Amino acid sequence: MIIKSKIVRDTALLTIMQLILDTMALMLNVFITKQIGSSAIGILSLMGSFLGLAGIVSNGNAYICTSRLVSEEFGKPTGDPNAILFYGIKFCLMLSITVSAVILIFANGISQRFFSDVNMTAAIRFMPIALVTGAISACIKGYFNACRNASVAAVSDILDFGIKCVVIVVFSLIKGVSGEEEACDIMIVGIIAGNCTSMLYLGISYLCMHKKFFTKCSINFREYIAYSIPIMGGGILTAVLSGTNDALIPICLRMYGDSAGDALGKFGIFEAIVIPILFFPSVVMCSISGIVVSEAARASAAGNRCRIKYITERLNSWTLMYSVFAAAFIMRFGSIIGEKLGGGELAGSIITMIAPVIPFIYMEIILEALIKGLGLQSFSSVNYLFEYIIRIVTVVLLIPRIGFFGVVISYYASNIFGNCMRFLKVIKSTEARAALCGTLIFPIILAFGTMSVVELFFRLTKNKIYSIMEMLFFGIIWGGVYFAVFSALGKVKLFSKCGEEVFGDTAQQTAGRVI
Repeated sequence: MIIKSKIVRDTALLTIMQLILDTMALMLNVFITKQIGSSAIGILSLMGSFLGLAGIVSNGNAYICTSRLVSEEFGKPTGDPNAILFYGIKFCLMLSITVSAVILIFANGISQRFFSDVNMTAAIRFMPIALVTGAISACIKGYFNACRNASVAAVSDILDFGIKCVVIVVFSLIKGVSGEEEACDIMIVGIIAGNCTSMLYLGISYLCMHKKFFTKCSINFREYIAYSIPIMGGGILTAVLSGTNDALIPICLRMYGDSAGDALGKFGIFEAIVIPILFFPSVVMCSISGIVVSEAARASAAGNRCRIKYITERLNSWTLMYSVFAAAFIMRFGSIIGEKLGGGELAGSIITMIAPVIPFIYMEIILEALIKGLGLQSFSSVNYLFEYIIRIVTVVLLIPRIGFFGVVISYYASNIFGNCMRFLKVIKSTEARAALCGTLIFPIILAFGTMSVVELFFRLTKNKIYSIMEMLFFGIIWGGVYFAVFSALGKVKLFSKCGEEVFGDTAQQTAGRVI
């Protein structure tokens, strides 16, 4: 019961922290858009894609890798999770030093080819500092996630983003930003400051809180690398394809007839306003996903099929129930929110059109966590490959003909295909039930039914919905009715006997090895 309540508490803590961070990130995007314009946001988004790719290559997807392998070490009768952490840091340093050398040598060529002729050489040459510090931080965060100590990872994220945000805002206001190059220089300095602060905090936390193990690690460094490569490969593949897709959108918009400024402006609005709004409610899913990787890995290492099946069924049900409501809310108010946050009519219309695919997008977060926890990285990589091929082909074929609405079609095609494949794979691997009528169709009917009832109440009381606060008030009442009906029908179940037994087994396996 203690471990079970700790998981619930960690999930709640991570959700609250992630909600704060996402709110701050959205406000920062709005500030940057108003301060330096949407075209600069487009360049910053491209820089983020490149930095994400370089980060995955330089840290070997360290957070997922360390979290999963440390969790498996806890699930084994003997082992030393601390050794897994140091394997991860050693491997990351080897990778990040190599990647940093390549970036420094080819900085000028990267600037010319990836960033639409904008001179980004200076910012690119600062990236190695961000890569090394980010890699070490990712390893230690993965360790704490596996140890079920979510508060340390949450505080590190807040410190990272808080310092980055302060540096960007202060430098932008004091120095002033006249173009994309200066904006990118300020952005990379902010990222470095945040990474260094986070790494320092995580390192001190580890020295103060880590526990000693008196059993030998179950794997050596070579075996760690062998286990890491499939996870790393999937992350690199995703980052490469995502970066390619992002780079192609402005190019294809120019083929449609937009000027370079308009193309980068539309892409900037999409990345800074549309995507954050669509993903904003997913903070709950993101908070759960890190814990799911750890729990699935422990259960898999312990050979507990009952627990894995239980996790899958409960998560599928909860994710669809929650994501259908989020999709309905964004469909109803997305247009107003997009315009009020500075994205204009384009942002509002794109948000409303993409909203129906939100359940598929949110399912990806949970399904990928289960897939990684179960060690199905090969399937994940192949599935991502086909998903991004669909997205990129759609972008290349449709955007030059129908403009930015080709991006909407690419999201539908890739997310529906990719997440249906993930769902079928997880169901087959875990032998979980796939009751789509009860977990998908019923929430859709209930979401729009309760929305109609609440809207009727607002009309009868002559309350109108115009401001953000009024929309939030409406959403709270609507959500309360929606989830109350689910509870009344007995569809809200947090734990089962199977879940309680598995937690006890896992705890007993770990007990006695730690001092």
